[in-house]
Amino acid sequence: MTITWIAVDWGTTRLRAWAMRGTDVVQQASSDRGLATLEPGGFEAALLELITPWLGDGVTDVLVCGMVSARQGWIEAPYVPVPAKPGAPKAVQVPGTDPRLRVLLLQGLSQQEPPDVMRGEETQIAGFLRLNANWDGVICLPGTHTKWAQVSADEVVSFRTFMTGELFNLLARQSILRHSVDDGWDDRAFASAVDDMLSRPEALAARLFGLRARDLLQDVADGATAAALSGLLIGAELAASRPYWLGQQVSVIGADAMARLYVAALAQVGVPATLADVDRMTLEGLTTAYKSMRDAT
Repeated sequence: MTITWIAVDWGTTRLRAWAMRGTDVVQQASSDRGLATLEPGGFEAALLELITPWLGDGVTDVLVCGMVSARQGWIEAPYVPVPAKPGAPKAVQVPGTDPRLRVLLLQGLSQQEPPDVMRGEETQIAGFLRLNANWDGVICLPGTHTKWAQVSADEVVSFRTFMTGELFNLLARQSILRHSVDDGWDDRAFASAVDDMLSRPEALAARLFGLRARDLLQDVADGATAAALSGLLIGAELAASRPYWLGQQVSVIGADAMARLYVAALAQVGVPATLADVDRMTLEGLTTAYKSMRDAT
């Protein structure tokens, strides 16, 4: 198998790689060897475990985006301050790697006021802009830490991060709500909770405890508590991010289930958001960055 380079998306929980021939995917592989599972010094072994079958006799470029370039990662790559063009040829080479590899870590973006950072999402934005020329507006990237990025003239102008996904996991698994949250889902409970928070976001803490009280005192349908918890948190996020989405063209890039929740919530406030596949945007972004670096040499 002849490949020209390897694209890698290395996040907190997952490691994904694509064997590339130019812009074409030859093969792909993934593992659960994300940042959170690895000790210092274990990154190269985790990568080789996945990509060794693709390596030839020469040196292969490996272009990596994601949290692996964070302070707790393989090596720290400095942030690029906004406004900045995502997908620009900015990367840090990992020193002392296996001689068959040239590992390049893409740099994330930073913002001084209000202080904020992103790693990985900038690559997804670059992929989206590659496929949507001259697009201006706001891109929402749902996840553990959801990003709202203002894009103009192919640059990220500003962005804000919300810990909505992490808060949901903490509350559903480690708080008193763990006794009420199940694996079901109730669309009406989600929509009602979103509306509640859009009108009264200051009541979030009280509404959260109300989920437990209602479960104890009333006949709550399966999935209603989980859906309401998600709706409360996403609704509060929408209330706080109103300056981003109000009157703007909006696109959502994310994993299917979570991204669709954001599209549905935005529809409740009259914002018709388009949905973009996160895997495709990531790979397009990595390809854009690789081509930019090759063109710059």
